[in-house]
Amino acid sequence: MSLSVGFIGLGNMGGRMSKRLVAAGLPIVGYDPEPAQNEFWGVPRAESIAALVNVSDVIFFSLPNSGVVEAVVYGKDGLLANCRDGQIVIDMTTASPASSRKVAADLATKGTIFLDAGVSGGAPSAGDGTLIVMVGGDADALAKVQDVLAPLVKIVHHMGASGSGHTAKLINNFLNGVSLSATAEAMVVAKQAGLDLSQMLDVLNASSGMNFATVNRFPRIINGDYLEGGLSGALMEKDLHLYVELARDMGVPALNAHGSLATFQVANGMGYVNKISNRVVDAIGEYSGGARIND
Repeated sequence: MSLSVGFIGLGNMGGRMSKRLVAAGLPIVGYDPEPAQNEFWGVPRAESIAALVNVSDVIFFSLPNSGVVEAVVYGKDGLLANCRDGQIVIDMTTASPASSRKVAADLATKGTIFLDAGVSGGAPSAGDGTLIVMVGGDADALAKVQDVLAPLVKIVHHMGASGSGHTAKLINNFLNGVSLSATAEAMVVAKQAGLDLSQMLDVLNASSGMNFATVNRFPRIINGDYLEGGLSGALMEKDLHLYVELARDMGVPALNAHGSLATFQVANGMGYVNKISNRVVDAIGEYSGGARIND
């Protein structure tokens, strides 16, 4: 018998994941503050969080941040007030590990198991079921939900105790932010210097400057394809803030993170906050006198 699923948060990532669970034939309901999201993704709607919790064995979160997660958990008629022994919560939000550990401990008082599950791969991988998932929490509970995760993921890494999945995710997103902002800056410098950007990328990708952004992003961005649908500038800034907090808690100065964080803060202040984070290169170009790398 299939485990019943509830999915809270049907946005850019959650909508795609829940749609895949529908297509896999799993019994599922979804909840989002915007009811139109259910119709858009083709997910049966639960009228409230409480109603979703009451009919679900496994509950997914895909939410903007830890504040929203805590509102869902601790709010009136929220998860904590309605959960029961044996339920499993899988939080795919990019969230604070400290908050995740607190939520896990509080849900455990009701017998509900909380798995923090950071994901990598973005909207394309959410849509085709090839996400990489980093999970913290009870290994036996993770084993129980393998069939539910199967339509969504390519690889699952159990990272250890509660909070470790979200810790791994923040480390990954720190490197993602640094490589994106640094490569964006380098491309604007190359443009201003009169270099051929396609050739410059060929050089970088055969040399020590190669990174995810030079290989996977900028060959398309220089031709005007910003890979729309991915992480926004606002969410990138949020993730880098969380990484800085994590590093501070670990006694690490996060020197490299601050430069990338400042870049996205400037870009967001220039009006790029709700645009895909790849457009940070346009903000840097605009700040540099109006350079555009894909003119």
